[in-house]
Formats: sequence, structure tokens, C-alpha cells
Amino acid sequence: MERVSILGDLSFSRIVYGMWRLADDVDRSEANVRAKIDACLEQGITTFDQADIYGDYESEEVFGAALKADPSLRDKMEIATKCGIMLTTDKVPSRRVKHYDTSRAHITTSVENSLTRMGIERIDLLMIHRPDPFMDPEETGAALDGLVSSGKVASIGVSNFKPYDIRLLDGAMASPLVANQIEISVLHTEPFVDGDLAEIMERSMAPMAWSPLAGGALFESENAALLFALQKIGDRFAVDATAVALAWLLAHPAKILPVVGTNTMPRIRALSDALKVEMDRQTW
Repeated sequence: MERVSILGDLSFSRIVYGMWRLADDVDRSEANVRAKIDACLEQGITTFDQADIYGDYESEEVFGAALKADPSLRDKMEIATKCGIMLTTDKVPSRRVKHYDTSRAHITTSVENSLTRMGIERIDLLMIHRPDPFMDPEETGAALDGLVSSGKVASIGVSNFKPYDIRLLDGAMASPLVANQIEISVLHTEPFVDGDLAEIMERSMAPMAWSPLAGGALFESENAALLFALQKIGDRFAVDATAVALAWLLAHPAKILPVVGTNTMPRIRALSDALKVEMDRQTW
């Protein structure tokens, strides 16, 4: 599978396995999680996307159980995770409202917790999960730079940042921002024309696409015409409509990395079907 350079010798697979639903699976056993990891690795999908809040703060731990059971897996993958969203949860009863926190204290604590939950020594890509309207860019930037200097984090990115958010944080950092994870799909095309993707490309950042299959909305009745068009293309390559929707993202010259999350093994095994689709400009 094609790879995209992130920073120095760090590269990501073009398709990323998103683990936001990992802890929602009825079977959260180490064996089942390992089977999902193996299915990805067999296709050349080596990049795994996490966040501290996924699964009500449990997804990293579920993932980590498989890594701790076989430490050799760590050398076969790249791990991205995020911090900055403070959910209301029974795990933190003192938290009154959902909010954002990009303070040095929270970022540092979140990284330490993520490393412990996953049983790893380094995060390959740490992302600020959402823009924080209360952010002190100098404090946040210094905290992120410090994590890179310490070796606990290899690279820094952001998620859901607008161009002005990127400029604000980047201006306060020595380390480059290497990725921005934003919503992009055949049903969410605004980033192609609103400046979001243009800013990412201008900065040579990696555009990571969350909800690349529109969260299942492709299969809703109001999108029947689009689904039909996708399947018509898929029929030429003996793949389904979801593979074409991913191929549509992969075809773009920005080298978009779709972050695909599914707990269904047949769907995981079919993720690389998107690579079978040839898409010229007119088809796109």
C-alpha cells in the first residue's frame, strides 16, 4: 500500500484504521482486537487512529491490551491519538460540562495516560482534537514542543482546525504541525472549496479524513442517487460503493488519508478494495 511521509522517516499508510468504535464492540477481547489489527496489517494498513476520549476513555486501553499481549506489534504500526476534549462522564464526576482544555497540565497528563493505557513509549502523532476558544497558544505550543523534545511524541498535528486556528498554534511552536484531521466525504465536500484543504496542502500537511463514509449516511434513502452512481463505478472493478467512496478520497492530489472505523471483520478485510478502483478526473 502507498504511504505518505509525515515527518522525517515517519510515514503513514494511505488508509488509516480508526478506533473510535473499538470499545463499543460486544467482543472487546484481546483475541478479537488482535484479529482486527492483523486484518489491517495484512492489507498494508499500518496506521491506527485513537483518542483519549474514544469509548468513554476506554478505547486506548482495549487497544493496549492487544499490544501488551504481543509487544512485537508496536514495531509494525504507527499510532496516532488525540487530546483536548473534556467529556462529562461518570469517570470524572467533578466535571460539570463538556469543554476543551489545551493547557500544559492537561496535555501532559493526557499523553502520560495514553502511553500507559496503550503500553507504549512513544506516540507517533499527537493531535489537538478540537480548536479551544480558551487556548493560550504560547502555553499550548510550549507543551507540545516539550513532548516532542522528550521523545514521548514523534510529531504534532491538529483535528478540526480551520486555517486561522492552524496559523495561531503554528506561530507559537518550534515543531511543525504535520497533519489536520477534518471531516471529508462524498457527502461533506466543503473542505475542497472553503479553504480548509487548500491550507493543508499549502503547508504540506497530511490531510486525514474522519467519517470518510459519511457515518453511514450514504445508505439513507435521500442519498439513493449518489449510492447508485458509486455502485455503478464499483461494478466496473468488482467492489462495492463504500470502496468507491474511499477511492474518491484517495484519488485527490492532496493525498488524503481516510480514517475508517468499523468493527465488522468482513468490512475491515475489504478496506483495501478501494485501491482497486481507477478514477480519472471526469469520474471523480
